[in-house]
Amino acid sequence: MLDRGLRHAVETDSHKWASHTTELEGGSGHHNALGQYLSGRHVLSAASDWSRYPLGTRFRLVDTSEEYVIDDYGGALIGTDTIDLYKPSRLEVKRWGVRHVDIDILQWGSDEQSLKVLAPRCKHHCARQMVAAIQKKKGKTVAESSPAHTSL
Repeated sequence: MLDRGLRHAVETDSHKWASHTTELEGGSGHHNALGQYLSGRHVLSAASDWSRYPLGTRFRLVDTSEEYVIDDYGGALIGTDTIDLYKPSRLEVKRWGVRHVDIDILQWGSDEQSLKVLAPRCKHHCARQMVAAIQKKKGKTVAESSPAHTSL
């Protein structure tokens, strides 16, 4: 489990237009896991293993002061501390490459929101893996956290 302190050293990679979520699940590649356009504006889009950096986690790159929010995930990120950074142009992707950087966590995302988005997607292996890791971290399963159904 990650230390919930403010500063983390992570590996970053960059991507353009190709959201891992939508590629894996048959989408257009221009949208994040919430169906919104990937952001290349004030707060940029990023992808991670949501069991490590949950949906909605906001962070700043220490060296550049760029702010990102975790709004996507990708199969290659599962089980890693790697964060994929959205870059709005191919040139920026190429310039960034793969780097080891320090990030400052500005606000932690929500395991509950991550589960809400991931639970209906459990037919996909990467969603299933993240759900299992979040459940293990929280000590319960989706079935245990869902309201009980009674029969008449």
